[in-house]
Amino acid sequence: MMHYGFPGGGAMVWAGFLFMLVFWVLIVAGVVALVTWVGKQGRQAAPPSEDPIGALKMRYAKGELTKEEFESMRKDLAG
Repeated sequence: MMHYGFPGGGAMVWAGFLFMLVFWVLIVAGVVALVTWVGKQGRQAAPPSEDPIGALKMRYAKGELTKEEFESMRKDLAG
């Protein structure tokens, strides 16, 4: 059989295909990472709860307040 063009031409075609496949996989992965990062940034910037009792409960659940502080603040807000 006689090969026309440069030697190993079939291997070069497969190498080019593999290169393009890797290129597009990296592009898609980059876009997915960017969209995920932007989505997380948007959730972190969400406004705090406008319900003061709800915000107080959230702080108590996170451990920012002791039981005594929580009860004192809850009474102040309720009355």
